[in-house]
Amino acid sequence: MRRHTLLTLGLVVFLLAALAAKSVLVSVPPVRTAEGGFDAERAKARLAFILGDQAPHPVDSLENDRVRERLAAALRQIDLTPVIRDQAVCNDFQKARLVACARVRNVIATLGPPTGKALLLSAHYDSVPVGPGASDDGIGVATLLEVGAILKDKPLHRPVILLFNEGEELGLLGARAFLADPLSRNVDSLLNFEARGVNGPVTMFETSEPNGAAIQVYAASVRRPFASSLSTDVARLIPNDTDVTTFKERGWLTLNSAIVGNETRYHSAGDNLEGLDLRSLQDMGNEALALASNLSEGTPRTQGDRIFFDIGQRLFVQMPLNVGIVCLLALLIAFAAIARARHVIVRGSATTLGMLVAGGASAWLAITIMEFVRTGTFWRAHPELTFMAIYATIIVGSLAVGATAGRRLSTAKVRAAFWFVFLLLGAALALVAPGAIVYFLFPSAIVLLGMVIARSCPPAEATGGICGAMALYLSWGPMLAALEQLFSPGPLWVVAPVAAILVVPVLIEAHGLIGRSGRRAVIVGSSAIAAIGWAIAAAAPAYSQDHQQRFTIEHVTEFPLGRSSWSIVNDGALLPPAYARWGKWRFGKRDFSERRRWLADAPPSSGIEPPQIELLGSERYGNERTIKLRLRANGSERISLIAPEEAHIRSAGVAGFVRPIGSSDSDGKFTIACAGRSCDGMELTIDLLSAEPVRFTLAGARNGLPTSAAGLVAARPRFARPQYVPDQTLAVSHLRL
Repeated sequence: MRRHTLLTLGLVVFLLAALAAKSVLVSVPPVRTAEGGFDAERAKARLAFILGDQAPHPVDSLENDRVRERLAAALRQIDLTPVIRDQAVCNDFQKARLVACARVRNVIATLGPPTGKALLLSAHYDSVPVGPGASDDGIGVATLLEVGAILKDKPLHRPVILLFNEGEELGLLGARAFLADPLSRNVDSLLNFEARGVNGPVTMFETSEPNGAAIQVYAASVRRPFASSLSTDVARLIPNDTDVTTFKERGWLTLNSAIVGNETRYHSAGDNLEGLDLRSLQDMGNEALALASNLSEGTPRTQGDRIFFDIGQRLFVQMPLNVGIVCLLALLIAFAAIARARHVIVRGSATTLGMLVAGGASAWLAITIMEFVRTGTFWRAHPELTFMAIYATIIVGSLAVGATAGRRLSTAKVRAAFWFVFLLLGAALALVAPGAIVYFLFPSAIVLLGMVIARSCPPAEATGGICGAMALYLSWGPMLAALEQLFSPGPLWVVAPVAAILVVPVLIEAHGLIGRSGRRAVIVGSSAIAAIGWAIAAAAPAYSQDHQQRFTIEHVTEFPLGRSSWSIVNDGALLPPAYARWGKWRFGKRDFSERRRWLADAPPSSGIEPPQIELLGSERYGNERTIKLRLRANGSERISLIAPEEAHIRSAGVAGFVRPIGSSDSDGKFTIACAGRSCDGMELTIDLLSAEPVRFTLAGARNGLPTSAAGLVAARPRFARPQYVPDQTLAVSHLRL
């Protein structure tokens, strides 16, 4: 028994090693420049010229004027003629209650023949106010320039438009402005390039719907594919937007690609040229050039939806969605029949489902306890350590159920029950994310084949079970690695269900070994391994030079009282002890933001004025009103007009870009935002379902802090910096409109 126990614990270690090694399946190739191909060194040099001193350059700022001038110069250097469109524009977020406005200047260059349906290559050149945007979206800008330089010397069969748009970070404004441009009427295909990090392989994460034509192009063009139909479903479901969100209304063939490695540098000062991985730029450039070269020949007309995924970035597997549905149902029926024949429909399914649930629940409980012990994103510097502790905990939970509730079931019975439950989960997931179907087919088919062959060769079933678990690892392992990157800011429990599905079939194949082991010793030993993992994660530093803590300092003054306060927006971690000198801190919310933050009283600062609203007119139509306003910035660089729930905003915007708001999106608070110099004097039109005036909140923000914040800035933790939001001074007031 002792030998079997040691072998089982060795299996636990092997499983953890395999889960740690899954990153081998997701890699970035070294930089190699083929003759006539994409040159990442040259592309990065162009980007360095465009970014200049790497100052943040948000929409409609002096810094972005300078970036735009250098971008135009870079286009002229490769013998392309830039055209600059200047528009005041507003756009609505489809996944948030927000209309954003600004003055934008899109930079456009065209190449190829003057007639024919055009291919659009798009990237945005503005950054957030807190960082230089070398990756977001400098990587897209550099890619477009280098691809343009290569394509202009080729005999193109149709026009290719390079769009460097402004205002994506505020609200996809450049995309909205381009849709009003006459050039957009001739477009039928789109390649968009983005970033949510600074390194890693390029992920193709969004397509047009239906996706048949887009996937045909992708499969024929990309040599190192990294894409799945599940990720495109996730992109549709999560509350994140790119320019493609706006472009989608035209129905163009669309492929949207991005890098997502190391989110801690994203939207911060760390998104600089030093942080941008040259290999990722080469990967994006190779993909962009291949796709653009293919699409420059014309747009395919393939119909229908396809499901797809890659294996090790080497093999791209795809099939029609309808075929996938039929295969899933056939496999489900087959395994249901096998499970019934082995009398495990109820007990066996309950056992395997219990293993999955216990593994995930154990991980969730451990994460919750750890978050109570260590506040903030304690895993930020070394997320791999925390993820390994999570996986070790999943093994404990799954092993405990399998070794107890499943001890009287044979391996063959538990195996049949697991794959039946696995396919049931696939069918349930397909209802909301049909692209997931492809992940459930091949491992199940391998196991079923082994069961069929076992009728004449009994060992084939065990072989099929092991091969099915291996196929599951090869297909689901990269998905787990992608989830680790995508949810590195949290919540961490998201990885648990996927990891449990990878772990349980391996434990099932070792069910006989586990049954011959000492159950208590196995559970205690695996628990000790998990405890060691959590101890290492707990002892590791939370932050590092390359993975810094989110930490923004704000000075907020409320008018007309003139009452001021400090606001620290971080990851919820406790503030440095030195901050106690500046007051009694509490953790709460502001009335203009749903994000919880640290708050304390602050001394007032002179020279701060809130923005103002000049009411130009108000017309009533039954229970609805249309109001026209003029903004007065009074020094604010960003202005937010926040409507209460009872306003029920129906539309908002500037002349030519008054955006309609669906009735479902008009429930709850609604924000109308403006950024840049042109906010001062901008005139807005707002329709609301409220016959009587309602109380709006008006917030103005400017970069930087008053001198009284010097001590707070100096006492900021060593490895901490603003992310997403800069250190800023806010002036807040209320008015009835």
